[in-house]
Amino acid sequence: QVQLVASGGGLVQAGGSLRLSCAASGRTFSSTTMGWFRQAPGKEREFVAAIRWSGRTTYYADSVKGRFTISRDNAKNTVYLQIDSLKPEDTAVYYCAAASRGPYNAYASYDYWGQGTQVTVSS
Repeated sequence: QVQLVASGGGLVQAGGSLRLSCAASGRTFSSTTMGWFRQAPGKEREFVAAIRWSGRTTYYADSVKGRFTISRDNAKNTVYLQIDSLKPEDTAVYYCAAASRGPYNAYASYDYWGQGTQVTVSS
């Protein structure tokens, strides 16, 4: 079992940056694919990025490629999402999650979810 706590969200101006963190507890973190999703008001939760256990393989939604970077530190049981060049349309609650299977861009592949952290981008 994995427990997840996301942090790092906030209010930022367009063009700014944020780094989200997701602290995980549980013995299986280092062997688990981790992902980030986001949900804007009135919209469905959507995939943002994922990273395999080794950190060498990553996946991104087309809408965030080149601006978002996912990484992990298995020694600290933490996964990160660096968000650069923020846009107002990035405003959403960001959730980290732990996957039990692929495909890693699918909501149904994730069994454990953090509580979410709010990112608000002002224009």
